Amino acid sequence: MTRRRRRRTVRRALVVAAWVAGLGVVVSVVVMAFSGAGPSTTPADPELIAAGAEVFASSCAACHGANLEGTDSGPSFLDPIYAPNHHADAAFYRAVRQGVVPHHWNFGPMPPRPELSNEDIEAVIAFVRSRQAEAGITFDPRHG
Repeated sequence: MTRRRRRRTVRRALVVAAWVAGLGVVVSVVVMAFSGAGPSTTPADPELIAAGAEVFASSCAACHGANLEGTDSGPSFLDPIYAPNHHADAAFYRAVRQGVVPHHWNFGPMPPRPELSNEDIEAVIAFVRSRQAEAGITFDPRHG
C-alpha cells in the first residue's frame, strides 16, 4: 500500500469514527428525551403526591428530613441544586436503585433502597417536586 493510499484510508477511518461518535451523541439525547431522564414538567395528581408523602415519611425522612429540610445524615431537597434542571427525575430513580456516592455534600453514601418499587419512587418524586414548587425551587440558575 502506498503512502498516499494509507493516508486516505486513515482519513476515511477518522471521518467514519467522527460520524459514529456523533451518531452516538444523537442516540443518547433521543434515549434520554424518551426515557424521562429530563426535568419533570408533568404536574402530578394530588393522590400521587399524598402517596409520595407517605413513602417519603417512612423511607426517606429519617435522612432527608420530614419537611425535606435535610438532617445530619442527608441533604435537603429544598436546595436549588435538586431543582429539576440539575437533578432530573431520573437522578432520583438512579439514587434509589443504585445508591449515591457523595458528590455535592459531606454526607456519607446513600445505600440503594431495593424495597421501593418504581411506583413508590414516582410518588416520592411527585411529592418532592410539589414541595420544591411550593418553595419556589423550579430552576437552578447555576445549571441552566
